[in-house]
Amino acid sequence: MQIKEFMTQDHRECDSHFALVEEALQEGDFKKAQEEFEKFISHTLRHFAQEEELLFVEFSNATGMSGGPVEVMKYEHSQLRGLLEQLKGALVSQNAQEFFGISEGMMILLQQHNMKEEQMLYNMIQMQLGGRNDELVEKLKNF
Repeated sequence: MQIKEFMTQDHRECDSHFALVEEALQEGDFKKAQEEFEKFISHTLRHFAQEEELLFVEFSNATGMSGGPVEVMKYEHSQLRGLLEQLKGALVSQNAQEFFGISEGMMILLQQHNMKEEQMLYNMIQMQLGGRNDELVEKLKNF
């Protein structure tokens, strides 16, 4: 499996966790929603760490590029972390309306973010680090 495929698949897995949160909230099951949200946030933060602590570092080292798309993605991760905390607060207070209001904006940002990674940055990473593909995918799996 290629780095790009692995990370894109991970985006889809995070999305599926979030869909379960929304489904539980629509059923009025806050306990299940909180449980699913913990899975979602854990998976999403792990994904961010895989990028920030491994892929982006390796890419920057290989290219000498410290700014540009990597910095944009890290900035968006920071924005998303803030929104995740707001969502967590809405769940704790059992306010589904607030949760859905925040989640709408977060999902737009997240989908745009993922699209930029999948269509641009992962291709750049694959080009630069493709010679180490198997090693890096193994590290990502064990992260």
